[in-house]
Amino acid sequence: MAELTLRPPRNLADPRTVSWWTVQAFMLALPLVAAIGVAYWFFTPRPALLGAAAVAVSLACLLLATFAPRAYYRVQRWEITDEAVYVRTGWITHTWRVAPMSRVQTVDTARGPVQRLFGLADVTVTTASAAGAITIEGLDHELAAELAARLTAVTQATQGDAT
Repeated sequence: MAELTLRPPRNLADPRTVSWWTVQAFMLALPLVAAIGVAYWFFTPRPALLGAAAVAVSLACLLLATFAPRAYYRVQRWEITDEAVYVRTGWITHTWRVAPMSRVQTVDTARGPVQRLFGLADVTVTTASAAGAITIEGLDHELAAELAARLTAVTQATQGDAT
């Protein structure tokens, strides 16, 4: 049996993923910032200190929506070999997920409405693990379809019962 060494996966998400994640982040941040402004304006006597806090929280939300996707893009990695699917994520704590091909049960692709605008898709590999599925986010939709086909072929050719 060959020994597998744990090394950083080689592939990054598609660069368009940063834009997709940024749009998603702003779709969450803008209503929150609006709610903060409305709450401050209509439900307080508008003290200056509370106004400054509202502005600070709003700016923090907008800065996070702007820069968090770029930071996440730098740490997310994935790779598929004939032996396993590897994914590494996390800013502070790196989370490694490795799924041997013999444990793969299903391979799915998904494309949400905003992802379709950017030509992206996700590939989800479901295994017999209690930790749940492994998702490779932000792939070019054609690459995602190719990976799903490749994973299906490799999984069918791999010995094991995927349980």
